[in-house]
Amino acid sequence: MSVPLLDLRAQHATIREEVVSALLKVVDDQAFILGKPVADLETEIARLSNAKYAVGCASGTDALLIAYRAVGAVAGTEVITSPFTFFATGGAIHNVGAKPVFVDIDPRTFNINPAAAAAAVTSKTKAIVPVDLFGQMAAVEDVARLAPGVPIIEDAAQSIGARRKIDGTWRMAGETATIGTFSFFPSKNLGGYGDGGAVVTQDEGLFNELMRLRTHGSTKTYFHEIVGYNSRLDALQAAVLLAKLPHLTAWSAKRRANAAFYDAAFADIADVVTPFVEPVSESIFNQYTIRVPRREEFRAHLAAKGIGHSVYYPLALHLQPCFGYLEYTQGQCPESERASAEVVSLPIYPELTPAQLDEVVAAVRGFFGK
Repeated sequence: MSVPLLDLRAQHATIREEVVSALLKVVDDQAFILGKPVADLETEIARLSNAKYAVGCASGTDALLIAYRAVGAVAGTEVITSPFTFFATGGAIHNVGAKPVFVDIDPRTFNINPAAAAAAVTSKTKAIVPVDLFGQMAAVEDVARLAPGVPIIEDAAQSIGARRKIDGTWRMAGETATIGTFSFFPSKNLGGYGDGGAVVTQDEGLFNELMRLRTHGSTKTYFHEIVGYNSRLDALQAAVLLAKLPHLTAWSAKRRANAAFYDAAFADIADVVTPFVEPVSESIFNQYTIRVPRREEFRAHLAAKGIGHSVYYPLALHLQPCFGYLEYTQGQCPESERASAEVVSLPIYPELTPAQLDEVVAAVRGFFGK
């Protein structure tokens, strides 16, 4: 039996009528740009994130772009982040004209090392960007404590609905950052049927700036206070996301159950390092990512068995050719580099059947002679 890394058709089959009905409503209304579906989704995303404000935008990349602009990241400034992340985190820093500054990760969580981030702060720093990698919130409270006064842009593209206990209270992804950013790319736990994103904040001034930036720098039609972007969330995507949102909690719980099943199944394999979730965190497991030796042999074995898998991410950002002008060299972010050489993500989506889970486990155990 083959098992895909992700099966969106299986999810769609369970909610087809809800989604199609929502899409047809938008088509019948012929109101495709912003409008009620987007406003309703913004209200729900703000509620989910315990945030005062949410702004829908065209993609998770644009969410980062307008967040960076809103805190003043422009040419001559710096933004600190992790190199072990999807390209958009660093690419958007470059695209607003700022300089990306890459610091290493915690090898257990794959999230940014708060002490390293704080040590990289200079007079040019406009923001620190902790990435909630694979669905687990970064230690945003430690970043804030060690770098007081520096805006925090929480890249929560993979962690919508995740939470972390801070000072004894559960806080949601995006809640405590200066700005939190989300992606609704189809593969996310809350994914649309195309690109989409959102930002959240507690700050009214930033909210107003984000609203301007997503619509050509304008709050009044044909009058432009600043130069912004055409980054409006499509009403069709908002309708899809509104139909999916009531299912998010159950889907994420099923991902956690699947992760626990894998954890138990691989517990006796010394060469498999399963995901570490901090006791103060509740991950949504956008990915289930393990570390293994002989990774390419392991991947070939999985492929031969029909097990979908992927490597997130095979080359850390500080070593990407496009960032060569920053003059980073091999060894400057050793934990990120080691992770890039060892990680493999396995199927974790909530619609996995018991038989499919068993198939994945059998393939992994078989490679290690178990």
